Amino acid sequence: MAVALLPGAEALPESDWQRLATGNDPFMSRAFLGAAEESGAAGAELAWRPLHLELRGAAGRLEGLLPLYLRSHSFGDFSRDWNWPPAWQRHGLDYYPKLVTGAPYTPSPGPRLLAARDAPAGTKEALVEAALALARELRASSWQCLFVREDEAKLLREAGLLLRRGVQFHWLDRGYGDFAGFLESFSSQKRKKIRRERRAVAEAGLRIEARHGDEIGDTLWRAIHRHYRDTFLRHGNHPAFPLDFFARAGAALGRRMVVFLAWQGETPVASAICYRDDGALYGRHWGADIDLPGLHFELCYYRGIEYALAHGLARFEPGAQGEHKIARGFEPVPTWSAFWIADARLRAVVADFLTREDAALQNYAAEAARHLPFRLT
Repeated sequence: MAVALLPGAEALPESDWQRLATGNDPFMSRAFLGAAEESGAAGAELAWRPLHLELRGAAGRLEGLLPLYLRSHSFGDFSRDWNWPPAWQRHGLDYYPKLVTGAPYTPSPGPRLLAARDAPAGTKEALVEAALALARELRASSWQCLFVREDEAKLLREAGLLLRRGVQFHWLDRGYGDFAGFLESFSSQKRKKIRRERRAVAEAGLRIEARHGDEIGDTLWRAIHRHYRDTFLRHGNHPAFPLDFFARAGAALGRRMVVFLAWQGETPVASAICYRDDGALYGRHWGADIDLPGLHFELCYYRGIEYALAHGLARFEPGAQGEHKIARGFEPVPTWSAFWIADARLRAVVADFLTREDAALQNYAAEAARHLPFRLT
């Protein structure tokens, strides 16, 4: 197969993207990556230089795609490698540039080695080989394939990459039927707490609705973006996505973007931005103009669970971190990222660190599971 590098997601026609077996993952799509790149959220000037790697067969048909970015810092990729650059420096080496496969500013597990539905056997392995060859050619310190699914984690481990465990809290449909059925699985005390939280929001007189990306106009996007932006600024963080990103992504993704909105009369006062694919809902951003106890949980968790149940989605992944999710029925699950380290000495150092970290994270997940709100059976 012929290997080529693309300067951006939109350099590949949508017809080719549609050939890839992604399960309609919203983040590994031309819509999301293209909007991030074209709006300026992710681009060479922000240390997200696109080098998307494509494989084409003898007839010129796209067989595989690996989204790749050349990075000169780690902001926004959630690689958790903040302490690694000093280790490289102590060995007289540069940590940057590094190569990263993942969705900018989005720590959501998903497909990363994108093969066409009718691609020949070995296509994903060929993508890995091509990525390693490119990393060597660019003299990158590493190739980081972030937040991969378990089947791809196995393939990457067999290719010699180091696996790193993470822990997130996801809602899993255990056959609840509806939200009332979900609450029935809770202990009595925990169930009453959730009902009190929801009742407080309902009695505030807000109107809450869900809209998909193609049901939101420019005026409403400005309000939603303000909610998103102000939340980041309030916590001293950088709101990476400009207004144009959400308008572009919403129009292109359509029903693969879901926004839960709270209205006070005719004014949108809070919003939670989510995405979805064929099997899961993904919570990403939230913000509010008002301070109402319980509103965050209502928009970011409970409405998402209701949406997942109503639309037959088996999972709801509300984002990284947040131990407060445990009491609301979100279970600790492992996430996986894979790392190829160019220098043999540092590979050994990282491997030792990851082994020790893995044991600690397994203990953390087990302890977190003991605090889930479900009734003992």
